[in-house]
Amino acid sequence: MRRSFKVFGGVVIAMSVMLTYAWPYIEMSFADSAHYTEKDKREYDFYTPDLLKKMPRISDRYDFDYVNITGPAAMVNAIKFYGIKNSGKIDSYLISQGYQKQKTCQVEAVCWQGKDPQEEIIIATLSNPDVVSVAIKQRFSNSASVLTKKPVDRPQ
Repeated sequence: MRRSFKVFGGVVIAMSVMLTYAWPYIEMSFADSAHYTEKDKREYDFYTPDLLKKMPRISDRYDFDYVNITGPAAMVNAIKFYGIKNSGKIDSYLISQGYQKQKTCQVEAVCWQGKDPQEEIIIATLSNPDVVSVAIKQRFSNSASVLTKKPVDRPQ
């Protein structure tokens, strides 16, 4: 009896330690939005896609946003640079990563498209205050997976 109590106690302690460590990540995976900086290491590593991590920092003051939009099933990750109007270095970076500037954009901004048709990069330049915002909009659609499924042969 005493040995089983020790084993049970050890399992409870181990599960508590694992849950304590994992709880912030569980919360982040269910979050609708987040606003953070690069100094917020846990959020930065969890939410920020590599494209934004490697993007040139065109201003000393910048921060990040994450939004999970449930209606149209999209996720938006963004970086905002403050006190600047010129996005030339970001344009060069996107070109080097294989993105192409689009002729039209659904919003008042410049849109870029890469190899992934579900991903769109949106660069908006705002005034008063001067801000350059770079957003990655990732759409999640079941229609793409339906189109790629092979038809099943059914006996008649």
